[in-house]
Amino acid sequence: MVFKKMLSAFGVGGPSVDTVLTNPNTRPGLTLDGQVNLVGGDAEAAIEQVVIGLVTRVEVEGHDTEYAGTMEFHRMVVSGSLQLAPKQQLSIPFQLPIPWETPITDVYGQRLHGMTMGLRTELAIARAVDKSDLDQVAVHPLPVHERILEAFQRLGFRFKHSDLERGHIRGVQQTLPFYQEIEFFASPQYASTINEVELTFVTSQRGVDVILECDKRGGFLSAGHDAFGRYQVSHADVDRVDWAQVVDGWLRETTSRYGSLRSQYAPSHGHGHSRGHGMGGMVAGAALGVAGGMIAGEMIEDAFEGDFGDFGGDE
Repeated sequence: MVFKKMLSAFGVGGPSVDTVLTNPNTRPGLTLDGQVNLVGGDAEAAIEQVVIGLVTRVEVEGHDTEYAGTMEFHRMVVSGSLQLAPKQQLSIPFQLPIPWETPITDVYGQRLHGMTMGLRTELAIARAVDKSDLDQVAVHPLPVHERILEAFQRLGFRFKHSDLERGHIRGVQQTLPFYQEIEFFASPQYASTINEVELTFVTSQRGVDVILECDKRGGFLSAGHDAFGRYQVSHADVDRVDWAQVVDGWLRETTSRYGSLRSQYAPSHGHGHSRGHGMGGMVAGAALGVAGGMIAGEMIEDAFEGDFGDFGGDE
């Protein structure tokens, strides 16, 4: 009996946890629904609490080093203390609100290369090893995200990679400790001025801050450098504008106007990932462009033409 208690302390013969999602697909601002299923072990167990949390992979920059770590960025207690009898089965339903700033992991059914997202369930057991369960989650874009990503595709940009950078963009109302960068190779029509573009969405209930970082090509007598632009759009704008026209305008404005501000705001080191202060300084000094109802244009059809096949591909 003593041996059995020792095994139980190490999780052998103890209670088990399995979380089942009603649907693993969600969007920023919606919910993730499911239930946590508990099954008692060989002996009665005192459960201290049951917690679920969203976890993802985040790039972290230190002094001359860069590494990726798993970060939990949103959690919710689904049950307080309870007693679980031997072999007892218990299901605890939950509705987890998804933060508006949650990064996008999937576009048109394709996983964005470089993105991971999971729901971790933790079962805290008194005087024993905690149990956990991890379920994959897919976060799909909101309509305004879809239109902007579609516009980049229509303009000929090719998806390269996506990751999450630890830090905050100065001047942007940001609640999560990281931001997403979606990287594109420049299309032929922009290739003379841009190598690559990094796109960041910082989403709220009101709308989206769109931050662009363009890796500008150097000229005959000038070195290449990064140019930054920040624009605000409303969720209500989604069917009011020609998004390809809007994004084209953003790119041209960013590369022409903001390029000259680099010496004042941008970091002195070369093109890299540490935008926590450099990019933020640049963004803070930039005027806001608004793509509201001011821009006349054709409305983009709801049906997406073409495919996003390369969104899930490697670099």
